[in-house]
Parts: sequence; structure tokens; C-alpha cells
Amino acid sequence: MCKKTASGTLCCILLFILTTCFTTSFSVSAQSVRTISELKSGWLFIKKDVPNGAATTLDEKNWKQVTVPHDWAIGGPFSEENDLQKVQVTEDGEQSATLKSGRTGGLPYMGVGWYRKHISISNQHKDKKFYLEFDGAMSNAKVFVNNRFVGEWPYGYSSFNFNITSFLSFGKDNVIAVRLENFPEASRWYPGAGIYRNVRLVQSNSVSVAPWGTFITTPKISNETALVNIETSIDFTNETINQYSLVTSIYNHRNEKIETHTVAQANKKNIQNITIKQPILWTAEAPKLYYAISTIKKNGQTIDTYKTTFGIRSIAFTPEKGMFVNGNNTKLKGVCLHDDFGPLGMAVNKSVLVSRLKLLKEMGCNAIRGTHNPHTPEMLDLCDEMGFYFIDEAFDEWKSPKVKNGYHLIFDKWAQKDIEAMITRDRNHPALIMYSIGNEIKEQGEKDGAAVAKYLTKICHDIDATRPVTAGFNNMNQAIINGLADAIDIPGWNYKPEAYAKLHKEHPNWVMLGSETVSTVSSTGVYKLPAKTGAMKMWPDNQSTAYDLEYCSWSQLPDTEWKFQDNEYMVGEFVWTGYDYLGEPTPYGSKWPSRSSYFGIIDLCGIPKDRYYLYQSKWSTKKVLHMLPHWNWQGKEGEDVPVYVYTNYASAEVFINGKSFGKKTFIKENLLDRYRLRWENTKYEPGELKVVAYDTKGDIAETKVIKTAGQAAQILLKADKTTLIANGEDITLVTVNVIDKDGNLCPLSNDIIYFKVMGAASLRAVGNGDATSLASFEIPQSKAFYGKCMAYVQSTKSTGTVLLKAWGKNLKPTIINLKTVK
Repeated sequence: MCKKTASGTLCCILLFILTTCFTTSFSVSAQSVRTISELKSGWLFIKKDVPNGAATTLDEKNWKQVTVPHDWAIGGPFSEENDLQKVQVTEDGEQSATLKSGRTGGLPYMGVGWYRKHISISNQHKDKKFYLEFDGAMSNAKVFVNNRFVGEWPYGYSSFNFNITSFLSFGKDNVIAVRLENFPEASRWYPGAGIYRNVRLVQSNSVSVAPWGTFITTPKISNETALVNIETSIDFTNETINQYSLVTSIYNHRNEKIETHTVAQANKKNIQNITIKQPILWTAEAPKLYYAISTIKKNGQTIDTYKTTFGIRSIAFTPEKGMFVNGNNTKLKGVCLHDDFGPLGMAVNKSVLVSRLKLLKEMGCNAIRGTHNPHTPEMLDLCDEMGFYFIDEAFDEWKSPKVKNGYHLIFDKWAQKDIEAMITRDRNHPALIMYSIGNEIKEQGEKDGAAVAKYLTKICHDIDATRPVTAGFNNMNQAIINGLADAIDIPGWNYKPEAYAKLHKEHPNWVMLGSETVSTVSSTGVYKLPAKTGAMKMWPDNQSTAYDLEYCSWSQLPDTEWKFQDNEYMVGEFVWTGYDYLGEPTPYGSKWPSRSSYFGIIDLCGIPKDRYYLYQSKWSTKKVLHMLPHWNWQGKEGEDVPVYVYTNYASAEVFINGKSFGKKTFIKENLLDRYRLRWENTKYEPGELKVVAYDTKGDIAETKVIKTAGQAAQILLKADKTTLIANGEDITLVTVNVIDKDGNLCPLSNDIIYFKVMGAASLRAVGNGDATSLASFEIPQSKAFYGKCMAYVQSTKSTGTVLLKAWGKNLKPTIINLKTVK
């Protein structure tokens, strides 16, 4: 339960993860008690409205074969006319409405699209039950089976399922049809289009565990034992209840069965309490998982099995000391993430998500806020497995609109259903620590806003009382005056670091959370002179400086947030954002061709920006030494080119061609020297820029060198993994560096790089992190952006050798060897 004590401590004894067991085949077995078939291949798609699109017989010759997950818009073309919005963004300080050309990415996501899939199920399965599960479909989904309307779900980010048993024709061809429609001015960022998440057909006996039918909590935990409470909901359909038993077995991370409990006469809802001896507790640092197998039996025969993965851990939030996990004080070092995949658009790919989370983990990040909507189930699965705390966020909009065709149009009818879907799907994940009911919602400024906040908070508590409810408030004073901050468990503050101390003093029972922070903007490899700190400047090339000195009028630098986070009462922060994302190209929202964000610590295609190493030096336990900028400044000889060093060594010294420019240490009293080392008066001359780092004893600990690069001569390829799984989905991200004959990065190169993949893989996408590029992600070439770009190589279902060849005009061809295995 989540409850506030008299002292204001918010205590939560928490839970842990629900997921069913997935199979990759579609064949339905007569012997299997539960078969889960991924519906990936064999879909037909057409990008237009078809009056009889759900018909069982239809001329499909003009329909395109696609694989789900599928984003129909990511192939482009980009255009400033796509979803051109005239809007006043008051959060950005705008005094009047302006045209926003790249607000939703400049991609053609609007309109109607139809999907169809043919399936056949034999007569021997007439007594089975069939559910169709969608992890998400963008948007306004209407689902049909055999030309009969099954159901709808308008919110494109929600997961949903339908019982389609009565709609099926056994022994005959069946047609699943899905109509989707995306309206213009329905989003503030790129929402994607199509069946962009996974779809499954679940077959079970008529008596089975209900979809998302388990709820596992651990109300009592000690070093010796943990009490595991399991609530299991059973769908009996028309069967007699007293004929069935429920057997639940718990397994540890080594797949060893450790406990079993039986309910001799199962009911629709069943409560089991099982004691685990010597429990291994889950944390982000050591994410050890358990799983429960729920087995329904009739006269000793197995009728259904259902797998629920969970973790054992406790969490508490206190106004004085922040967050405690298993009794240990823990600071959230988090990032906000939209759920697009850069060059893949919104089409879910688990292997790419793994790569993204690995980079964040190596940076020292330990938490994700899933903004501003429910994320794909794979995100929560991986947070459990890899070790991240997670905030599940429901909405960006309540009843008062931000965009013309936003969520406000369906709030009254669907808000409760969407929150219930999010929570019942996710409430068993150990990574999940809070539910967020909204982000920067307009109701902050309305007198009845607190009533809406209370309504949504109650829904959350009714379904899961073990986790606190939060929201991201940017209109701080109004959120307090109108009672929204008091209506939820933990008020989250967006871009208010200077107010933390005042808020803590005036509201001593509030837990203090930086729900959205920083919003510094930068472009990979782009350094603007002079290096000045301040609100973001509009540069002629639509880029932002990589010196990490530019921020929004309403936001701050990382240095400012850290200064105020260094208080023991702070729970932590969630930086906007971990990765660049499609859409919202602040500050160039009205200046085409910008079509993606500049906020990311890592760019759109997956290349870390300099800021990545600033966060790594602060957040991680690794020793970090990173120097910027590049050292190719032809025409700037003898002029000041500032040198910055991001490090967690005690001090560092910069040399140019052997000449020292002095040793520097951190200066706590000066904000920009508190977490960075800066040499503002270094004079450029071609040659060698070197930094030497020293430990606390003054001994040399590490050295880094950047040399003035010569003419671009060759290509260096580096894959984040060289072995792929031959499942037709596994992707490796191959970073491309344009280098000179001596191996130095050519930091100004904009050479066109051509790609060819040979063997058991294909080229899925390309990208270069340039927010102004209008080139398709789906062609086999990419311009280098300040010397770098990226290729996404995807496995086929065949095993064997894979060769990726890259070349360019006057650049020596390069090949990297990969392979696919079962």
C-alpha cells in the first residue's frame, strides 16, 4: 500500500512484472493448453480509406505486404506541409500563434490506413478461446474479424485486447482487419502511424487466467524472508467454478522451483500468500528476477498455464531523504524518453531498444520517465532485466486542449479505460516506481483542475495502491494554488530547480522530485564561436552549439540542475531528453527544415553527444576523460577556441603542440566550473590538442589527444555487436567515422557514404543525427554529419556470414564482418 505517515513519509511496499509467455510460431496445437502466436508477417496494408476494407473477400492486388510492427510514415517524404500547425506555445513564452513546420516531424502520418491478415484455425479448436492482443496501434483503431466489428480503441499508445472467439470461422479462412485513422494537429511530436507495436493471437481453453490477470506484491520483506502476495483472476466463461484448482509455483532467476501453493477450489479471484526464504532483492544495480507459473487444473489435468515475472523489493519516499530502495537511500539519475526509435520511427524493435538502454546504463543513468504516454511493453521488460527505475505516464492532455485534435476529445469516455489498461498491464514490473497522470496539463491554471487530478489519482490507487501517483507541473504557482500539487502523492516539478529549497521549506511533507529537467540543446559535433552561455540562439544553419551552453528560455543547463539536486531531500531528476526524437525541433519549430529535436544527450540515430560524457562524469562510477571541441579550425589560427574537459578526475591540464595552458581544478563557487573544466583562452593552431588528467595525489592518471585531421581518406566501421540472432528482427548499429590516412576523425566531413549489405542480413535504416536532414532513412546512403553517420543492419532468418560494405567518393571502401546465428 502507498500511504503518507504523520511525518509525511510516503511508504510503498511494491510489486513487480506481468508478462505472458510468447511463441514465435502461429500454429495452434491441440495438445497445448495456451498458445501465443506473434502475428508479424503476412499482413497486407493500404494507405487510404477502403469502404469495405473488412470484407472477407476483397481485391487485394494493390495492397502492400508488410511486417508488423510497421510505421507507415517513416519512409517519408519529409515536407514542411505535413501537419503544419499554427499554434501559440505559451510554455515557450510565445506571445502569439506561429506556424510550426516540423512539430510532428514533417512526416506523412495523417490519414487512414487499413491492415488485413488471413488466418486459418481448424475445426478441432472450436472449444478453445481466442484473444487478439495489440500492444499499440496509432490510432483510432477499429478491429474487425470476418467483416464483423469486434471493438475499438482510440488512444494509439494504449495496449488492448479483444475476445474474438465468437467471430471466428473454424476450418475456414478468417480475415482480421484493422482500420486506423490519424488526424492532423493531434500531437506535439511525431506519433508514428500504423500497427507500430506487436500483435498476438492467444489461444487457451475456455477456463483460463484472464488477460493481465495476475497481480503480485511483496508486502513484507526482510533479509530472511519475503511474503509474496499473488492475486489471480480466472475467466471461467460458462464453466462450473468448483471443478478447478489453482497451483502457483515460484521460480528464481536460475529457473529453480522454490515454492508452490495450491488453491483446492479456485474462484474468479484468488489470493495466495507464499513465503520466500532468503530472497534475492531487486534493485537497478542488481536486477534479479523471479517468476510465477499459475496452473489451472481440473481433475489433475492441466487446463491453463500463465507466466508472471516479478521482483522482490520495497520502496519508500520521504520528504527529508528522498527515495529508499530496500532500505537504501537511492538517487534517481533519470532521463525522459519519447518512444520513437529514430530512423525506425515508432516501429518497435527490441534489439534497438536494448542498444539504447545500454548506452544510457553506461552513462550512469538508472531511471526512465516514459513520456508522455504509455510505452511499449518491451520497455518495461528491459527496465526490469537491465536495471532501470521507471515512471509510467498516461497523458499529455486532459480536458483542456494543447492541440486541436488531442486527447481532450476522448478524455471523458476513455481516460479511466486507458489508465486501467496501463496499470493492469504494467503493475507487476519491479522497475515501475510511480504512475504519472499527466504532463504540463492546462488544468494547472484552472480552479477545477484539482478535481480532475483527484479523479485520476483515485483510479490509480483503486487498481494499484502500492505505488505513488505523480504528475509533471511546469506552472508551479498555479498548480499549488489550485490544489493539484496536493491532489497527488508526489508533485513533480518541471524546470524549477531554483524553487526546490523554497518548496521544501514551505511544504515540508512533500517529496521533492525533478520530473523534467534541463532541456539543454546541442547538435553533434557542431561548435559555435564565441562559446557563450545563454538562452538558445537561432543560428543560420539551424544547429545548436555542442559546447553545451544553450538552453531554452524556460529551462537550464545541467550544471544548474545539479547544483540544486545536491540536496539530500531531492529524489532525483529526469533530464529532457535521453535521446533526440522526431518532432518538436526547439528552437527551430518555425524554421524549416528542422524536423527533430536537439534536446537529446544522444542524437537521433544513437551517437552520443559531448553532453553524454558530462553526465557520465557526474552520474557514473567510471573514470571519465572527454575533451572538446575538434581541432580543425582553418582560418581561426591565433584566435581563441575554448577547450572544455568533462571528467571526474581531480584536475587536468591542456596542451597545444606541447605548450601548457595550465592545470585546472573544479571551482565549487563558479557554476560553470563546478562540474566542468574550461580553458576559455586557448589559441588555435593546427597540430595536437592534448589533455592530461591527474588523480587526487597529483599523479598522471589518463591522457587524451585530438589531432588536426587531414583530408578524408577512409572509413572506420564499428558495430555495437557483431553477432546477430537469425530471427529476422535483430539489429546491430554500425557507427561510421570518416577518417584521414592516419586514422583521425575528419570532424567537418559531409561526404556521402554508400552502403551494401551482403549475406544473411539487410540494411534496415540509416541516419546521421542531423535534425535538418530531409533524406530518407530507408535509402542505402547517408551524408556524414560532422564526420559521422550510422547504419542499421538487420538479420534475416538465415544463419551465416554478413558483410557490410561502406564507401564514398575518394574514400577507400571498408567492410565489416558480421554473422547471424540461431
